Amino acid sequence: MVYKFFTNSERAWRAMFEAIKDAEESVYLEMYIFTNDMVQFDFLDLLKEKAIQGIAVKIILDSLGSRELSDNSIMELRKSGAELIFLSHFFHRTHRKILIVDEKRAFLGGVNISQRFRFWNDLVVETRGNRGLVHHLVRSFAKVYGESGGKDKIVLLKREPIILDKTRTWLVEHFPIKNKFNLKKIYKKHLSDAEKEIILVTPYFMPKRWLTRVLHQAVLRGVKVDVLVPKHTDIIFMDRVNYFYMYKLSKLGINFYLESKMNHAKATIIDKKEGIVGSNNLDFLSFELNSEVGIFFKDLDAVHKLSDIVTEWKREAVLFDFRHYKPKILDYILSPIISLFGKIF
Repeated sequence: MVYKFFTNSERAWRAMFEAIKDAEESVYLEMYIFTNDMVQFDFLDLLKEKAIQGIAVKIILDSLGSRELSDNSIMELRKSGAELIFLSHFFHRTHRKILIVDEKRAFLGGVNISQRFRFWNDLVVETRGNRGLVHHLVRSFAKVYGESGGKDKIVLLKREPIILDKTRTWLVEHFPIKNKFNLKKIYKKHLSDAEKEIILVTPYFMPKRWLTRVLHQAVLRGVKVDVLVPKHTDIIFMDRVNYFYMYKLSKLGINFYLESKMNHAKATIIDKKEGIVGSNNLDFLSFELNSEVGIFFKDLDAVHKLSDIVTEWKREAVLFDFRHYKPKILDYILSPIISLFGKIF
């Protein structure tokens, strides 16, 4: 596949912004968090400008994640001719982050669009071409567009099934609201088949029992399992959750590396032969409740490029040692609550 990785918010924003500026026919954007506080990259104004030019601008936002988008901004977007849809379900969120330009360039990964994420490390992959993976992403967007109430018949027609060559790369669509739990299938199968090494990158680590079991079984058969997480996340509660699970699982032989800088990336590398990049965290929200999207690839050039990125992050991280960590009172309070959620979902 033709690909390019972007390793922090600003690099991804710059590439996405320039792609939208070059749009000649269409811009499809699906985002969990989209706000109107961007300074250097004013996506709001750019999308309005493109819609006024007559370009088909279709935007799907999660109603909770993008709740900070002002009413004036919503009105201005719609007035410009852009179609803006909010997806809302009680428990289920659309956590997907996708940008497709002219149905020839596509971006997906972990990056949201809000100024507060400016200095974060993150991971977005760009792919190009009017067939294959990009075509499949267009279809995926069109499906969500239709389910969200989109009315444009041209976009709705793009929901028709297509054949995707799965020998090297394929799209992973995950829709718990429709009982399609594809992430679990992918992770369970490929982590269980790992022979030498598993590397996981996630900002929030709250694994279900099946994932804990699969990782422990990998360790028992001699597979090296490394997990990269931020030393401190943007959510204090999740810091406690991360450390709670690190303390438990490091005793099983799983290695945790603490990154000094907030890293919002979501990636998996297996035996340096397979890779996954997408929007999902390693928590019950992503596996059981949120709509997610990612790519699974066996293209060795892509896997090696991803490995180089993760190796650089790992080089600057510190190994967590459970022997030097003393659980706090809050950990013991959160423990039964976390376990309860794990059983419910």
